Amino acid sequence: MAPSTEGPLRIVDRAGAGALVARVMETLDALEAVLARESDHIRVGSLHEGLAETERKTGLSAAYLQGLETIKANAIALTRFAPEGIEALKAAHRRFTKAVEANQMVLATARSVSEGLVKSLAEEVGRARAPTIYGRPSHAPSPYARAGHGGSQPLVLSRSL
Repeated sequence: MAPSTEGPLRIVDRAGAGALVARVMETLDALEAVLARESDHIRVGSLHEGLAETERKTGLSAAYLQGLETIKANAIALTRFAPEGIEALKAAHRRFTKAVEANQMVLATARSVSEGLVKSLAEEVGRARAPTIYGRPSHAPSPYARAGHGGSQPLVLSRSL
């Protein structure tokens, strides 16, 4: 659901309150489903598939935030016309918060693993380039090497692989 460019919605009856609650709940459910799919894909290492819905997630996030602003602007009317809707939204928001936390943990784990892999790869490449003397790594002095870096070269990764 794309964010509206109209002015703020004003709730004046029970039907309007119910429609607003339903629209925000629909957006929240769709956003939660996108996050779940993203987490599932990234959890098994399918990063490309996990990040495929980034644009949809961004649109749903914007629509959800706009819906929350509309709810805040109509808090008194919603309390009067749809108190059960407010409670349902609060419960759905708590559930969504847990889904976001789980998604953030999956993303943090994936980031940590990828950083570890890159670090291990860099160390392995550096070890392979170091000359050995009598089986021990040795670094020949070089007038071009930076102090403390042992003449290390930059690590280059190909994104096309």
